[in-house]
Amino acid sequence: MIRRTLGASLLATLLVATPVFAEETHVGRPIEAGSLHEGRLDMVVYYVPVKGDLLEVTATFAPKGGGDPQRVVMGLADRDSVAFSMPGYRGSLYTFSRSGEKVTVSTAADKHPRADALPD
Repeated sequence: MIRRTLGASLLATLLVATPVFAEETHVGRPIEAGSLHEGRLDMVVYYVPVKGDLLEVTATFAPKGGGDPQRVVMGLADRDSVAFSMPGYRGSLYTFSRSGEKVTVSTAADKHPRADALPD
């Protein structure tokens, strides 16, 4: 009985805390755009090469319910990866990673039902 209760509690905790990758896009050439539309934000991403080995990646996030878009610009070297949430939208995690000339962007939604209600 104790094992069954402990196992069920552990499983419930893992399901609540584990993010689910909902959508992914790939950008393989300069100025080529990719987009994501899951969750409360739409996102468009593209990159341009800059000096050295860096790619300047620009992502614009627009709230589906209206409001001002938010823009993020970052430099990514080969094999770099970064993950973050946008202010006011903590329930969605965006991951940007680069491999060669390919930039991959994924979005994950936290399974916790009140994640977007948490203060920033």
